[in-house]
Amino acid sequence: MGKIIQEFKDFAVKGNAIDMAVGVIIGGAFGKIVSSIVDDIIMPPIGWLIGGVDFKELSLTLPVNPLNESAEPVSINWGNFVQETLNFIIIAFCVFLLVKLINNFKKNEAPAPKAPVEPSSEEKLLTEIRDLLKEKN
Repeated sequence: MGKIIQEFKDFAVKGNAIDMAVGVIIGGAFGKIVSSIVDDIIMPPIGWLIGGVDFKELSLTLPVNPLNESAEPVSINWGNFVQETLNFIIIAFCVFLLVKLINNFKKNEAPAPKAPVEPSSEEKLLTEIRDLLKEKN
């Protein structure tokens, strides 16, 4: 049991886990903003263009089941599906743009200068031999 707790501690304090948690929190807030944009700004004009219809209320009510006429009517809420699909497309596009922007920043960063490679022992030996031969001549 102690090993599992230690593994969890190692996981929880890693930067990746913390970054992921921050991403989930910001993503939830971002999703609410996009939902508001779709619900409050984009969909009302579209509903107005098609006759003042609220997309969330668009549905198809199925006829009463002849085998059970006392059952409640069932409806397929396709308007809400359209609205949620539009929410997803807008969120996915915004995330795409954000990732593209981050990747552009990474490309524009100057690569770190490489440390000079130290010559191998063979190269050092050959250099010494060359220098000795030069001195001899």
